[in-house]
Amino acid sequence: MKAKRYNIPVEAALEVIGGKWKCVILCHLMRGKKRTGELKKLMSGITQKMLTQQLRELEEDGIINRIIYNQVPPKVEYELTEYGWSVTGILESLSAWGLQHIERVYGDKSAVLEENILNEQ
Repeated sequence: MKAKRYNIPVEAALEVIGGKWKCVILCHLMRGKKRTGELKKLMSGITQKMLTQQLRELEEDGIINRIIYNQVPPKVEYELTEYGWSVTGILESLSAWGLQHIERVYGDKSAVLEENILNEQ
């Protein structure tokens, strides 16, 4: 198999964590294990199909673990892997930059930021 080629390293990073939802999922998982339903409630606007797809891709890339508990009803949780924890600095920097951007463009962050546990600071 021929190795994939990238123009710059950021392409490789965005291939794994890019898109609208993956970084949001990872930010929530930085606060601890979550079940699919918990993530869905925390992320207004994401469909169940998209959440499932994004979780599968993050798992395939070794960023998150899927933990299956052998019980009835079935219980599944997601958590960051050791490798996944290595991306948290990037996420924190993106969040800080995003807040600066919101304040620059909109002034008052409360005018555009949803109420969310990640926005409590």
